[in-house]
Amino acid sequence: MSSSREFIQGPMEIGNKLFCFRHQHWAYVWIPLFASFVWFGTLWAMLITWLASGRPKYPSQEGNIAYISDIGADILKPLFIAAGAITGLGFFLCLCVERLLRYTGRLVPNMRKREFVFSYLAIFGSLVGGVGLILLTVFDTQRHPSLHRVFLLVFIVGVALSAIFTVIEYRWISKDFREIRKLKIAYAAKAIIASTLIVLAIAFAVTLFHNYDVGAVLEWTIAFGFTFYLLTFFYDLRLARHVRKGEYRMKRVRTSFRA
Repeated sequence: MSSSREFIQGPMEIGNKLFCFRHQHWAYVWIPLFASFVWFGTLWAMLITWLASGRPKYPSQEGNIAYISDIGADILKPLFIAAGAITGLGFFLCLCVERLLRYTGRLVPNMRKREFVFSYLAIFGSLVGGVGLILLTVFDTQRHPSLHRVFLLVFIVGVALSAIFTVIEYRWISKDFREIRKLKIAYAAKAIIASTLIVLAIAFAVTLFHNYDVGAVLEWTIAFGFTFYLLTFFYDLRLARHVRKGEYRMKRVRTSFRA
């Protein structure tokens, strides 16, 4: 009787393990998806609210086109704070989870110390950017204009540095694993989106004090563009699908022996 139970339970246990292994990547892949959805949806809600209200001019607004922070300082401030907190935390967690997956061998590992350094610098940049995003939503431009601009700068610089460090790290990793085409796609996508957003951020900083309407358009463009940068981490984390713990560590050993 016991042997028959073991015979039945054996395949069931194997099936459960395979099922868990196959779908366990969803335990972390949802992070960039959820953060992107919340951020993108909040931006649309704020923009539609402003347009549907007849394009009102808010107390902090100086041009004809409302900035995100102008709308976020009004009745939608609770939504803006919630979205900023979720997005900032989600951005930080994306890099932390990616670091963990590289450490456990479920993503392509870092081969050199410099890659470890830039990985942690990218995480620190995401932490700075995330905190800046949360604080700029709390200290709105209507009641705390000076603090709001300081935290806006912190957010932009933190995200920019994190993106630069991440792209450099990916570039070095892709050199060690040239045969992995998906890694090159991830590197190229991050590089293109990050460089575009950084250029737009520089243009935004220039127009912020000279042409308010152009600055507003650039701000909305950068904000929506940030969604696509977050989604690149969905692609990255999906690469761990069907990869067992420590699998890339073995490939790392084989690569080092060939070198």
